[in-house]
Amino acid sequence: MIGDHVPAAGPVVALPSNSLLLLLLQAGLLLLLALVLGQLAARFRLPAVVGELSAGILLGPTVFGHLMPGLFDRLLPASASQFHLLDAVGQFGLILLIGVTGMEVDLALARRRRATVASIATAGLLLPLGLGVGLGYLLPGSLVPESTGRLAFALFLGVALCVSAIPVIAKTLADMSLTHRNVGQLMLASAMVDDVVGWLLLSVVSAIAVGTSTVGGVLRSIGLTGLIVGVTVLLARPLIRRVMDRATRRGDGSSEIATAVVIILLSAGTAQALHLEAMFGAFLAGVLIGIGAPRLPAGLAPLRQVVLAVLAPLFFATAGLRIDLAALWSPVVLGAALLVLGVAVIGKFSGAMLGALAGRLNRWEALAIGAGLNSRGVIQIVIATAGLRMGILSEATFTILILVAITTSVMAAPVLRIAMRHIEHTAEEHLRRTGEPQPSSNSDVLNPG
Repeated sequence: MIGDHVPAAGPVVALPSNSLLLLLLQAGLLLLLALVLGQLAARFRLPAVVGELSAGILLGPTVFGHLMPGLFDRLLPASASQFHLLDAVGQFGLILLIGVTGMEVDLALARRRRATVASIATAGLLLPLGLGVGLGYLLPGSLVPESTGRLAFALFLGVALCVSAIPVIAKTLADMSLTHRNVGQLMLASAMVDDVVGWLLLSVVSAIAVGTSTVGGVLRSIGLTGLIVGVTVLLARPLIRRVMDRATRRGDGSSEIATAVVIILLSAGTAQALHLEAMFGAFLAGVLIGIGAPRLPAGLAPLRQVVLAVLAPLFFATAGLRIDLAALWSPVVLGAALLVLGVAVIGKFSGAMLGALAGRLNRWEALAIGAGLNSRGVIQIVIATAGLRMGILSEATFTILILVAITTSVMAAPVLRIAMRHIEHTAEEHLRRTGEPQPSSNSDVLNPG
């Protein structure tokens, strides 16, 4: 009735002091170990992200949990609410990492080489997808949960093997100072196309797994993706440009950084609200913030430093906590893991290389593209976690996909280092990195090879 008084809810209870203490200890130890192992990885000429991901594995159930279970339970208790606090901090870092990566994407190059990007993305998607689906029908039945149909399992495995890990690729390129290179730009653009399609396929497979797949649902996912891209290009682009210009004119770097972070977070939230991946929205926002500039705006350089030095390592270390490699002691699981790993590498590496060659890149550029896109990293960890949560994957197949994610991420840097020795710098790359022309070079595009 009108006038009835509904008692207001009481104030939200503050975060318990013990939960706050655990969060601080967890974040501090993870970041410390991530920085130490990241520097150690760099000494062995591996990208820092390999050491950062290993930090979570060492502090997680694989090592720390087995060696010191009592202390492990006290520091990392099996509490969803407690882990969600740490996970939220990591997700914040992930969103900003993707946003900063988007700022450094050269749309002019992507447009000019759109046929090459399409060729790389298509071959790098279809070959591993097909091989993964076929492999899903060949793996032992003991690796497939009883509640999951073989079709859903095979499709899910195909999707898991066809994606690339933009966060890992971005961090690897940043660690190796390759983000400004044309090969790095083509890598990011192709990976974004693959991952957008991959997330759409994942939504379809998830619907099949729960028995709710409809043509309308599939079309809705595709339509929403087209809608957000269209709105971004037509409406958000000029608005973001004006907002960022106004923040830049204020003259203090803090306004520019804060505005960029707000735009990235709201864009990621919008994508999530539309049942798309939040990283998709963050990446689009980053691209629009950096559009028209040959390199990352100077005022946003401190944001990039904080993200790469603090937030990204903490995210990768947190992701490593989900990994338990003890299941690989089983001969059946280990054999299946090696088979899946081989198919994953052959499918993605070969697919991306063939696409690059078809796109008129030379063999060294194609080798670099294949090595970079072969990194599954934390995206595959996220997808595997979703599959485990939905009951499509067993604990064993989850562990197998984690092994693939780690191994392919480790493989990328050595191959990239070899390939990049044979790829000349161009004037366009110099301009993208420094913002100043390089008069001594006439070349502004990749050699077609």
